[in-house]
Amino acid sequence: MAKLGKHGVESERKRKVPLKVKVLVPLGVLACGLVVAIGLCAFWLSDLPEVTAEDFDRTGSTTVYASDRVTVLARFQLQNRDPLPSLSEASDDVIKGTIATEDERFYNHGGVDLEGIARALVNNLTGGELEGASTITQQLVRNTVLADEMNDISIKRKVREIALALKMEQYYTKDQILLLYLNTINYGSGAYGIEAAAQRYFSKPACQLKLAEAALLVGIPQSPTYNNPIDNPENAKSRRNLVLDRMASNGYITEEEAQAAKNTDVKLSISAILDDGILKYPYFTSYVRDQLLNQLSYDDVFQGSLTVYTTLDPDTQDAAEEAAQKKMEQMGEPFECAMTAIDPNTGYVKAMVGGKDYRAEQFNLAAQGRRQAGSSFKTFTLIAALEQGISPDTPVKCNAKVTIGDWDVHNYANHSYGTRSISSAFAVSSNTGFARLVTAVGPEAVVDVAKRMGITSELEAVPAITLGVEEVTTLEMANAYATIASGGIHHEATVFELVKDRHGNAVIDNTNPTGTQAISREVAHAAVGVMQGVVQYGTGTAANLWKSGQKVAGKTGTTENDRDKWFCGITPQLSTAVWIGDRSNQRSPWTTAVSAYADFMNAYMEGLEPQEFFEAEDPEYTKTFNNSDLDIEGLTYSSDDEKKKKEEAKTEEEEPASSEEPSKPDTPTQTEQPSEPETPSQPETPETPDPPAKPEEPDPPAEPEEPSEQSEA
Repeated sequence: MAKLGKHGVESERKRKVPLKVKVLVPLGVLACGLVVAIGLCAFWLSDLPEVTAEDFDRTGSTTVYASDRVTVLARFQLQNRDPLPSLSEASDDVIKGTIATEDERFYNHGGVDLEGIARALVNNLTGGELEGASTITQQLVRNTVLADEMNDISIKRKVREIALALKMEQYYTKDQILLLYLNTINYGSGAYGIEAAAQRYFSKPACQLKLAEAALLVGIPQSPTYNNPIDNPENAKSRRNLVLDRMASNGYITEEEAQAAKNTDVKLSISAILDDGILKYPYFTSYVRDQLLNQLSYDDVFQGSLTVYTTLDPDTQDAAEEAAQKKMEQMGEPFECAMTAIDPNTGYVKAMVGGKDYRAEQFNLAAQGRRQAGSSFKTFTLIAALEQGISPDTPVKCNAKVTIGDWDVHNYANHSYGTRSISSAFAVSSNTGFARLVTAVGPEAVVDVAKRMGITSELEAVPAITLGVEEVTTLEMANAYATIASGGIHHEATVFELVKDRHGNAVIDNTNPTGTQAISREVAHAAVGVMQGVVQYGTGTAANLWKSGQKVAGKTGTTENDRDKWFCGITPQLSTAVWIGDRSNQRSPWTTAVSAYADFMNAYMEGLEPQEFFEAEDPEYTKTFNNSDLDIEGLTYSSDDEKKKKEEAKTEEEEPASSEEPSKPDTPTQTEQPSEPETPSQPETPETPDPPAKPEEPDPPAEPEEPSEQSEA
């Protein structure tokens, strides 16, 4: 008869569990757990980075070099780092203190310290001072390859960290791992690496740290904010004393030495952090940084350990800075000088001066400062005319004033240059002559030419464009003028020759630049001939390079109220644009930009042989104009009064005759019938006579050489 249980339910006879079940079930559960654990670990490690030895080294900053590949211009990085080349550059106290505090069995394990893990576990469970079990190798992995996962406190991150630590030990020796650790660890206050920390807190190299100083720094990484000696000196001191105790317990120092160091009052000597990484030529180098960020990602630039070989030539840059500084000292406050020099055969920017003081004003006048170009923009009108088959020998009326529709134009000081060739009108920078010429060729053609040659700023196709009312930079103007010097081939201006990633692969490669034929070689040749007249007998005679004998072609420019002064000059070697003025555009410089160009180019040419401009035929001239044609229908003009005419004629007779005339006479083949009888029967000569053909030991002409030309807005 069945027995009833306490609650009236028949209890079942207890069944015996077979021994096999007792053994196999737990084993099965354990096996399943292991399979799951292995599978989970395999999943966590499936996207582990395929790293090489270089990938563990995150200390390398992006290094920027000049074109000589020796001169370092900058080191761009996210943190303040200054990596040591070897352990010998750190004091013994730093090395011993780091090992004693962070990983006392560092030289005895293979990347993961099982004994240390057990010790830390027991210590933490028994109420001792909390300590971690991560080895120096693990910490290095966490700070480099797994930096994005550093704040992920999970088993997954620990498994990945251990796997990479074991792998890292295959690539590096112990000393190499320790060096990488010392170069990457965060020492607080923006300093990464022991050298940066030594400079930051004590203004000395790491190799000169004393015991108490070294122990103070070694104690910081455990909590870079909490142990920061600047913000938390008491915490830093307490942590320093712990480091000293551990050094003593590991036999690195004696108890007496530890106590003496504890009693030492450590005095900080704080140094400011260099936050931008720029070491030399800041205007150029900051422009390099900006261009890198335009073409690459932020992480690539500041964490990618790039090697950047720029186009800057230190000697050329030094010459440019010296010439600009001389000009600024001559002008006085508040005037500044900006300059860009470009190799016309490559587009390489060889020099850039962006202002007086980068630390005071970081706005780069050379690359960012768009200013009205004045008559230096007449060059694009000239080329548009040459492309349309208009000969530079075509006569054009250059009287004092002219009205085209509602556009009133006058020459500087209402000076009348009479009727003369386009070439001569360009040399003396006649506004009225080029107002007629731009009306003949069309302002749209001028915009098209300027864009093809390298002007990137927005341009409005209005007749006044020929007088330089549009705003451009010296970088654009030097690049556009370089197109002429290269025989019409336009190369994009660049500051990069070669950029390589951490593995040596080319990221940006301009080592073999190719250009496009922006204007014909024949047109460029004709333009050079006209532009040489500016330097030979026009407004830019002070740009003559007497010392070297190098021929120069160029154009001056002055804007309304004389606020901006320009000179854009070309030789076969360099295209250079120089601007002077007041950054705030409040005052007008009393001098011109021409002498700054001459000073720069004379220094550049020292020791170099002069070169000839390229050879080419003249373009085919298919259009002919007489004076009445270039008057344009509806055009009105006025000449000076008879009294002023006579005074100018008398002045001309007293001036010495020019020893070098243009290649062809300016006198028109057909006399124009003027609307007013005061027009002189012969073209007036420029105010500045030509220099002697072969002067003996000449001095450069004193400034100002040019009559300023005035743009009409």
